[in-house]
Amino acid sequence: MLITMCKSKIQGAIITDKKLDYGASITIAEELLKAANILPNERVQVVNFNNGARFETYVILGKENSGICLNGPAARLGEIGDKIIIISYGLFEERELTNFKPRIIYLNEQNRIKD
Repeated sequence: MLITMCKSKIQGAIITDKKLDYGASITIAEELLKAANILPNERVQVVNFNNGARFETYVILGKENSGICLNGPAARLGEIGDKIIIISYGLFEERELTNFKPRIIYLNEQNRIKD
């Protein structure tokens, strides 16, 4: 049996840009994706602290230090400056979960990884 579990999480990200004229997605700075073990085109859930919105979309690789950008319809679900959580999930066999721990990174108000 496969179990859906949190694989990775970016906690406390701040939306830094919005592009309404793009199909749909969330652009995330390269260093954040690497640190959180999230891949370009991976499906993620986004949770907005400011308005309670929860939505799923896919990831676009952003340039280093480019921040977080909501694109297309997702851009209507958050404002620049809103604090969000970005969560990716994986399907795991029960035996894989014995020592499994999700990769979680915490960000400061400048979208830099906290030590």
